[in-house]
Amino acid sequence: MKVLVVGGGGREHALCWKIKQSPLCTKLYCAPGNAGTREIAESVSLQPGNLGALALWALENRIDLTVVGPEAPLAEGIVDMFAEHGLRIFGPTKEAAMLESSKSFAKEVMQRAGVKTAQAEIFEEFEKAKQYVLDRGAPIVIKADGLAAGKGVAVAKTTEAALKFLEEVMLRGSFGASGSRVVVEEFIDGREASVMAIVDGLTVLPLVVSQDYKRLLDGDQGPNTGGMGAISPTPVLGDQGVENLVGEIMVPVLRELASRGINYTGFLYAGIIVDAGRNASVLEFNCRLGDPETQVILPRLESDLLAALDCAASARLSSVELRWSTRAAACVVAASRGYPGVVEDGKLITSSLTAADNCVLFHAGTIADAESPELVRSKGGRVLCVSALGDTVDDALRQIYTGIEKVQFEGMHYRRDIGL
Repeated sequence: MKVLVVGGGGREHALCWKIKQSPLCTKLYCAPGNAGTREIAESVSLQPGNLGALALWALENRIDLTVVGPEAPLAEGIVDMFAEHGLRIFGPTKEAAMLESSKSFAKEVMQRAGVKTAQAEIFEEFEKAKQYVLDRGAPIVIKADGLAAGKGVAVAKTTEAALKFLEEVMLRGSFGASGSRVVVEEFIDGREASVMAIVDGLTVLPLVVSQDYKRLLDGDQGPNTGGMGAISPTPVLGDQGVENLVGEIMVPVLRELASRGINYTGFLYAGIIVDAGRNASVLEFNCRLGDPETQVILPRLESDLLAALDCAASARLSSVELRWSTRAAACVVAASRGYPGVVEDGKLITSSLTAADNCVLFHAGTIADAESPELVRSKGGRVLCVSALGDTVDDALRQIYTGIEKVQFEGMHYRRDIGL
């Protein structure tokens, strides 16, 4: 099979890494890819948002299956466009992807499906949202309705912080059109976990559970990011608990979508929170794999990922059974100075990691040097992700924190308390 992976981050490097291991894969491409994916896949100089050019390229190169990594092209309708041209692609349609691209749509679907989720109100006017926050008080959660690269959510511990975020989103336009509507919801005290699955419209095939760490700094301090590290499994929820949650959370939502004429095929991600009473509520739905959760889930997968995605793209997922390692996995993200704000690109990256370190280095924001392609430079906020397997999460993290010291670039920083 000739396979195209769309995207250029750490999640896409991990997808390429796993797909390349499949005996079904005869040729692998990544658009646009990064300095890490070029080692295992041929880079295609097309951005994920250039839907028409990607479809034309896939037609000309007779791609057998396209796998979409990031959320933006899904929200823009890449699956719809590929389907119109008779191209096989794994991912939800634009309408189905509204589960992620519109938090108000997702909340309404969850409520109609009877899925346990935080009480919430939706606002398009700042003054009404402001009054609601003043009436409810803090802590309170505010979400920009649209896509915001994982940064459009504030868990405000004070009313002042909530109002400040509201102003940034609705008045200052910090997230553009994504902030024209906000979802304000109750704060649920608990611990978070990520439940993901492969879906073919009829069958839901769970992946192992994981947990990511969103805050920038140690001790869960600092601003929200796209994710600074992850572990699998997690003490919040064991692997064995995933199937029950899939039945309680994902299946009702998929049925509700089907009742609206929306067939869902693709990865489906439920961000959940488990309170002190061990009750699980849904925080959000994403229509793709998490990043950096992918970098801990795929190393634990012993089955052929490409074979599973090929079956899912043809509504044959019921014939697939996934095998998982009983070992644990963890990863730690190395980010640029200034992330999640303004960062300086172009920093030279060096690594002396070897196979003896038992780590996998996934590239996220990297690019080959223009004049010396053998050199790698930073490009973006999250630059690299170091992953490892271990007998326990602590064992995996010991290997990672030893190995990450062999990776360097100017301004590099990472959390030192992942898994604690």
